[in-house]
Amino acid sequence: MYSKTNSSILFLACVLVLLACKPKEHSKTTIPDPILSEIESELENLTKVWYPKSIDTINGGFWSDFNYKWEKEGAQNKMIVSQARHVWTSAVLAEFYKDDSFEKIAKHGFHFLRDKMWDSVNGGFHTLIGFEGDAINVISKNKSTYGNAFAIYGLATYYKASNNTDALDLAKKTFEWLEEHAHDSIYKGYFDVLHQNGSWMLDITEDNGYDNFNRKDWKDQNSSIHLLECLTALYEVWPNELVRKRLEELLLLIRDTITTEKGYLTLHLHRDWSPVTFKDSSEAYQKQNFGLDHVSFGHDVETAFLMLEASHILGIKNDTLTKVKAKQMVDHGITKGWDKKEGGFYDGGYYYDTETCTVVKKDKVWWTEAEGLNSLLLMAKLYPNDTIYNNLFQKQWQYIKKNMIDHKYHGWYAQGLDTDPQASKKVKAQIWKVNYHNIRSLINVIRMLKGEFILTQKAH
Repeated sequence: MYSKTNSSILFLACVLVLLACKPKEHSKTTIPDPILSEIESELENLTKVWYPKSIDTINGGFWSDFNYKWEKEGAQNKMIVSQARHVWTSAVLAEFYKDDSFEKIAKHGFHFLRDKMWDSVNGGFHTLIGFEGDAINVISKNKSTYGNAFAIYGLATYYKASNNTDALDLAKKTFEWLEEHAHDSIYKGYFDVLHQNGSWMLDITEDNGYDNFNRKDWKDQNSSIHLLECLTALYEVWPNELVRKRLEELLLLIRDTITTEKGYLTLHLHRDWSPVTFKDSSEAYQKQNFGLDHVSFGHDVETAFLMLEASHILGIKNDTLTKVKAKQMVDHGITKGWDKKEGGFYDGGYYYDTETCTVVKKDKVWWTEAEGLNSLLLMAKLYPNDTIYNNLFQKQWQYIKKNMIDHKYHGWYAQGLDTDPQASKKVKAQIWKVNYHNIRSLINVIRMLKGEFILTQKAH
């Protein structure tokens, strides 16, 4: 049990000393690109503001809630998604900076996942827990495949950085739990919403406070793309045949079924993968159910990258179909969801008719802008003769600098200042807002600009 003991103080002191020495110098680049140095500097700023500040030496894991000045403020509950994302981020930073202090942070997070968030009775990871003194309270009513996917993502990446076989064993155990409980052997793919014991909820008719009860019968793009992401990481370090089979299965489902012919993801789908749609309903009902059926520009541009990454790890040679589909997804986001005046991708749109995608939610959310930056440069490198991507990448970075980055307190606002002028006084962190999207994007962009990114090296 973690407590305010001398060992806790010693742990934090060690981390502080180690972090004082980071980040270590990269090899000098010859690319005369001012954007590169700006992005490297922003990555350092992000890293410094999150660590060691977010390390919880009392309960374990990471603090969840900070206000706009980075003061701890809020419930401080622990969600598997954000806790696992911290493990992933610190492990990636350990590799990127060649700095063991981040590996120690990842190890700290791994111990919390293993010792506090794993359900020792039913298996799988709890979605949300809280603390009352030393007592752990399970707050979530049921389990989430999405959350367990992020646990695999963090554990596999930490193993890659550390060679800690205990972490890999827990990642394998989590995959096997999902295989037994969440995978649909008839129609393929996975259900996201599960009972605490992992059983499906198709026969449940009363809400009883279950999490995400309204989509218990459905599959969805969000858990599917992040399962793709986590199995990509797992297969890279554990080339198991069943993992490969499930990864291929998800890639094909996402590319050929969940992604529409226009190039955007269907948000929710029935068990047989037919779309959940409200297009034949009234406009009022469509707006009422916008959260269940809309175009999510951020997920679309993110998935373009995730599909190409999965294809690469699978070793698929000359995968033109995935490359073309990824380009189409980014192009759709640019055409339908890009702010031509200010830059940045809007949050959501809707096809009220077959051809016109109306932007309904004009918010510009931090993770969408981060994923947009990554995918725009990715397309610029894969399609160097199409100058629109490089131009928009540069405009996107200018947008982020102006509207998303807090140059006083550091970190990123939850929304861009152009769409939410009050964002500068809103929380910097909560259970759904951590640092994985923007740190991943910045690391990928740095590697692309240096010609070191595996997905684009052939383009150099």
